[in-house]
Amino acid sequence: MYERQHGGDLEVGSYAHRPILMSPDEIPSIAESAQSPSELPFTDDDFDLQMEQALELVPEVLRDERVGVRYAINGLLSLTPDGMPILGETSEVRGLWSVAAVWIKEAPGIAKAVAEWMTHGTPEIDPHSSDIARFYDHQRVAAHIDARSAEGFNKTYGIVHPMEQWSSNRNVRLSPINIRQRELGAVFFEAAGWERPFWYGANEGLLAEYGERVMPRAAEWESRWWSPIVNAEHLAMRDRVGMVDLAAFAIFDVDGPGATDYLQGLVVNQVEVKLGRVIYTPLLNAAGGIVADLTIIRLGRNHYRVVTGGGLGMRDKKWFTDHLPADGSAQVHDLTSALYTIGVWGPKARELVQSVTTADLSSVAFPFGTAQTVDIGGVRTLMSRISYVGELGWEIYAPMEQGLRLWDTLWAAGQPLGVVAVGIGVYATTGRLEKGYRAHGNELELDFNLVEAGMGRPTVKDADFVGKAAYLAQRAAPPAAILCTLTVDDPTSSTGVRRYMLGREPITQPDGSFLVDARGRRSYATSAGSAPSIGKHVLLSYLPSGYAVEGTKLAVEYFGERYPVTVAVVGSTPIFDPENTRIRA
Repeated sequence: MYERQHGGDLEVGSYAHRPILMSPDEIPSIAESAQSPSELPFTDDDFDLQMEQALELVPEVLRDERVGVRYAINGLLSLTPDGMPILGETSEVRGLWSVAAVWIKEAPGIAKAVAEWMTHGTPEIDPHSSDIARFYDHQRVAAHIDARSAEGFNKTYGIVHPMEQWSSNRNVRLSPINIRQRELGAVFFEAAGWERPFWYGANEGLLAEYGERVMPRAAEWESRWWSPIVNAEHLAMRDRVGMVDLAAFAIFDVDGPGATDYLQGLVVNQVEVKLGRVIYTPLLNAAGGIVADLTIIRLGRNHYRVVTGGGLGMRDKKWFTDHLPADGSAQVHDLTSALYTIGVWGPKARELVQSVTTADLSSVAFPFGTAQTVDIGGVRTLMSRISYVGELGWEIYAPMEQGLRLWDTLWAAGQPLGVVAVGIGVYATTGRLEKGYRAHGNELELDFNLVEAGMGRPTVKDADFVGKAAYLAQRAAPPAAILCTLTVDDPTSSTGVRRYMLGREPITQPDGSFLVDARGRRSYATSAGSAPSIGKHVLLSYLPSGYAVEGTKLAVEYFGERYPVTVAVVGSTPIFDPENTRIRA
């Protein structure tokens, strides 16, 4: 509940964790409303408990016989399945925009951002987490909306851990190997409706094998939704080989006689490459802001496959479809539910996969950054030799209905090699951070540009593309900030407990002064996590150019204390295996 002064009145409101849902279709029209459609008739029974508590809290006011109720309503709140606003142009109707589920305190800023977005296509702030295009069909179902809105209401004014998971309406999208994951004791989290293993309970035995190298956490807060098994899986993958379920990818095929020209005009990097090449590329808006990053595989002269993260897969799909040529010479086909992906990485990855195929997987026959069709144990697959964890290996794509057979074939072949099932805790955090790989929503947002992110290529392709002019201007100017990798020198708190940051903490000078770059942005940890291979906790952060110098001593503020950090790497060079010898083995 809350109480606040309003002129000479005292407002008493309820925020009891007891959601009372109302369908949008039941909201009265303006003509039918006594005051406003959002102010419904007061129902005493729903407020009785809060009124008793208010009388206990401020009896000298509310029990005064001169005090009466001046005005009472049931006020409506607009809630969404993920607690974020619903902003932007709809996927279904061009030119139809939504500005919904916006609270009063954010309204002016959101109004400005949406006006910029509608007018120029380039809002100053990054609205991707509120983009109406983000929702998948399963998230539009009434049962899901009701369940998540009710759960979200209870969390709105609560203390919510950054890794806390939704508990309602789970098990909506299941990997074809879900049964195997449960047999291995997977601890699941949800991403775009998919149940994804964060780590596997079956790997608990690795804790004894790696001992203190798993960097155990004693503090309760950062131990929530985490296990040292994550770091043990990481080390086992680095030593042997790991298999990662990647069912949550969003996958689109682009084809047609104009496919190459279409993609050339949309993405930053060159797509006019040899067949079978894998292209990693960002997408920019007209102002040079980073919209997304993804991979594209050239499968044929006029045929490409786009692989992007599941979380914003539908938002990325809208970006591609919005830019399709009007003459129909290129088409986008959504294959997300048709294809399944397994990642196999580690120094023994080639040995594992080679044992179940007759294809030549040597580095000469199958170089890094290429893709080939390969038959694995009776399953025809597309193997893409790339890595998000910095190890030799492949992303392997197969028909969804053959995913279980593919997993079982690779799993059986990996037993003599000590294969481990590896969760997303490694894939999205520890493995990624050791290699300094940027993630959209963390390091890659409209707030920063490719030069600052250390992702500017030595040359720019001749073909024009969305955001090219702005990108060229960014390349010509000195960066206001540079993305760096920092190591935490001593995580010991004043109570003697080692503390591990989770991300979004401010980076300061040792005396606590904020770092502010030439564009007025304060430095903070865009990502944070363990780097078990080097035994350090690491942070990624954009630092003003004067501080982006290797060896610079700074601090990170966490729970009211400052911890010493050192700038270990400036730019995109990874802190682990900086020469990338493992990934290119």
